[in-house]
Amino acid sequence: MDISNRIKGFQASPIRRLSPYALDAEKRGVKVYHLNIGQPDIKTPREAIDAIHNFPADIIAYGQSDGDWALREAVAKYYGTFSVEISPNDVLITTGGSEALLFSLMTLCDPGDELIVPEPYYTNVHSFARMANVNIVPITSVLQNGFALPPLSQIEEKITSRTKAILLCSPNNPTGHIYSPRELEVILTMCRKRGIFLVVDEVYREFCYDGKTFTSALTYTEYSDLVIVVDSLSKRFSMCGARIGCLVSRNRSVIRETLKLSQARLCPPSIEQRAAVAAFGAGDEYIESVRAEYEKRRNFIVNALKKIPGVKCSNPDGAFYLIAELPVENAEDFAIYMLRDFNLNGETVMLAPAEGFYESKDLGRRQVRIAYILNTDDLGRACECLKEGLLQYNKTFGY
Repeated sequence: MDISNRIKGFQASPIRRLSPYALDAEKRGVKVYHLNIGQPDIKTPREAIDAIHNFPADIIAYGQSDGDWALREAVAKYYGTFSVEISPNDVLITTGGSEALLFSLMTLCDPGDELIVPEPYYTNVHSFARMANVNIVPITSVLQNGFALPPLSQIEEKITSRTKAILLCSPNNPTGHIYSPRELEVILTMCRKRGIFLVVDEVYREFCYDGKTFTSALTYTEYSDLVIVVDSLSKRFSMCGARIGCLVSRNRSVIRETLKLSQARLCPPSIEQRAAVAAFGAGDEYIESVRAEYEKRRNFIVNALKKIPGVKCSNPDGAFYLIAELPVENAEDFAIYMLRDFNLNGETVMLAPAEGFYESKDLGRRQVRIAYILNTDDLGRACECLKEGLLQYNKTFGY
C-alpha cells in the first residue's frame, strides 16, 4: 500500500520543519530564540481572555457555518474605521486566515487552474494550492528594490486561459512590503481587463511604519466584484491559537458559493468567536501600542543585522517579518547548524530558511525569513548568536 502522490508533492513547512532540532537543543538546556515563526510575545487583550473565562453556556454547541452574527457585525464595524463600508453579509468567519485562503482557492479555481503570486510568498500558500489542485505561477520580486512588484508587462505575460486570480499580501509576509495605491490600481485594472479575481491577504494592515499608510483593496468599490480579502485576528490581537479569521467580499456569488465549504466543516470555533468580539472592544490604544512596539523592534533588528558582516536585508515597511540574505551557500544547512551544533553561552537562534518561500527553483537559498516578534533584549541576544554563529560556521565550512 502507498500514500497519495498529492501529499508527496507537499513541502514540509520551512517555518516548522526544523522544530525537532530546536526541541533537541532545548532538551540539552540551550535557550532557543524563535525568530522562525510569527508568534508574538505581546499579550492578548484582557477583554478577550475575560470573555473566555466568562463563557456563559453549559454546552459548547455548534454555531452558524458563516460565523456568529455578533462577530460579523463587529468585523463590519471595524472595517468602517478605515473607510471601508461592508455589511455583515459580506463576511464569512473562518478557522483562521489560512482557511479563508484555502476557501478562496477552492471557490475560484478548478483543478489545474492557475494562481499568480509574487514571490517570496507566505509559504503555506503552496500547501493550500496543492489542496485545491491549483498551480502557482510566480512573479519574482527582489530584495534590492524592497520586494516591490515587477513591471506590469512581466505580470501580464504570465496570464493564460487557466489564470483565475492574483494573490497579494499587504503588508507582506515575508517581505514587509506594502502595496501602494498605484500598485493596487494597476493590478485591479489588469484584473478587470483580463477577467480574473484579486485575492488580498490584509492580515497585517495595522502594522505600517515610518508614517506609511495602508490601502485596502476593498477601497476600490468599482472593482467590488473582483476583490476577495483574507483577514485574521491572530496577529492584530495576538490570538494566534484562537484560529479566527474571515473572508470578506462584496461579490454575493463568492460569498454564497464559499458558504458551501463553510457548511461542510460545520462552524468556526465557538468560544474563540466570543473572545474575538471582545477583542474588537480593546480600543485603538491597544492597536497603536502594538504597532509602535513592532516599529521599535523593526528599527532595532534592521540596525543590528546591518552590523553583521555579509548580511543584507531591506527595511520593511510593515508586518513583522523581513528577508535577510546571509553570507552562506545554503541557509537551511546554516539554520540546522545553529540548532544542532552551536550555542553562545547556552543560547542560539532558530530561523526559517527562505528557499521554501519561493516557487522558482534555486531562489532564496542564501536567505532566511526573520520574524521580529520578540522584545528588543531578546532580539539583541538572538542577533549576537547569529553574528557569532556565522563567524564559526564559515570558519568551519568556508564561504
